[in-house]
Amino acid sequence: MTLTLTLILLPETFAICRLAPEAPLPYWATGGSLFSITRTAEELSIVCADRRIPETVICDRPWQALKVDGPLDFALIGILASLATPLAEAGISIFAISTYDTDYLLVKQAQVKAAIAVLKQQGHRLVSLGHPDEGLSP
Repeated sequence: MTLTLTLILLPETFAICRLAPEAPLPYWATGGSLFSITRTAEELSIVCADRRIPETVICDRPWQALKVDGPLDFALIGILASLATPLAEAGISIFAISTYDTDYLLVKQAQVKAAIAVLKQQGHRLVSLGHPDEGLSP
């Protein structure tokens, strides 16, 4: 069975930051249309709108986010694989975030057009929120 998903390209650019595991949660991390904060014994990892991050913070940027149109049923199998595998085969790196309702794929901004082309070739549908026409389906 082939999984056909609708993906939404979010208009913001994002950054992925790594802070010390004991660092307090920074004020700039909790704004914008998408942010994700994960603390482990090794790090405090933050994904948030690039424009919110102070210049002194070391981050990897810029990234764009593709949101899987949801909510998704927990019984569905292979959602991330149907997206990540063809992108990996095309040499496109991703940073994945899963939430209760859906998944997000972050792709480096320089590779987003190539990622969209690969995903469309796989039969996925792409829509854009606030981006100029990049050959996306309406």
